Amino acid sequence: MLTLFSLLTALPAALAFHLLEPELVLPAFSVLLFVEAAFAVIAARLMHSPDSADDLTMWDFAGGFTLIGCAAAVLGEPDQAALFLTEQGDLRPDSRP
Repeated sequence: MLTLFSLLTALPAALAFHLLEPELVLPAFSVLLFVEAAFAVIAARLMHSPDSADDLTMWDFAGGFTLIGCAAAVLGEPDQAALFLTEQGDLRPDSRP
């Protein structure tokens, strides 16, 4: 499970480094980690594993992704996040007549 989440984090992060401008990488990485945390929470709710302090659970993954996502959001500046959101909005065609 750790390998799967590592790949699901590393591959999009590597793509973001190559495809996005440098100031947009942290906001995009933060959003990616929050989405992965949401998937980990859904998986944790669906899988009922016995509680053990020795094993990693999906709740641990969700907390880790949230913590790292918050750190990426804090390290990025607000104008970078606004630039990321406006750039994504420019890519969609206008559906208004």
